[in-house]
Amino acid sequence: MIDRELVFRKMARIAADLTALENLAAKPREDYLSSEYDELVAERLLERVVGRMIDINFHLIVESGEAPPSNYHASFEILGKKSIVPKEFAGRLAASAGLRNRIVHDYDDIDPAKVYDALQSATKDIPEYLSYVRRYLDGLDSDT
Repeated sequence: MIDRELVFRKMARIAADLTALENLAAKPREDYLSSEYDELVAERLLERVVGRMIDINFHLIVESGEAPPSNYHASFEILGKKSIVPKEFAGRLAASAGLRNRIVHDYDDIDPAKVYDALQSATKDIPEYLSYVRRYLDGLDSDT
C-alpha cells in the first residue's frame, strides 16, 4: 500500500530544496561558474532532490506490486511505462540519476557548467514531476 504521508513528506522536502535551487539557477552563468561555493551547494541540493525523487519512484513502483527497479535510471523509466509521468518526460528525468551518481561518488570529472545546465533543467522539471506524482496519488484516491 502506498504510504501517502511518506510521499508527501518527501515531496515537501523536494519543494523546499527547489527554492534554493531556483535561487542558484537564477544567477548569471558567469557568476555561478566563478563561485566554488555555489557549485558545491548546487551539487548537494541536486543530490538530495534527485535522491528523494528516486525514493518516491521506488516506493510507488514497489507498492503498486512491481518488482524493484534494477537501478535508479530505470525507476524513472518505469514511471513512464506505468503512465505516472509521460514517457518522454521520464526519459529526460532518468538522466538526472546519472548526474546524482557522479555527484555522490565524487567523480573528478564533474563539469560545473554541466551542473549549471542541470540546474536550469531541474528548476523546470522538478515542479512538473511533483505535479505528476500528486495527480497520480489523487487518481488513486478517486479509485477507492
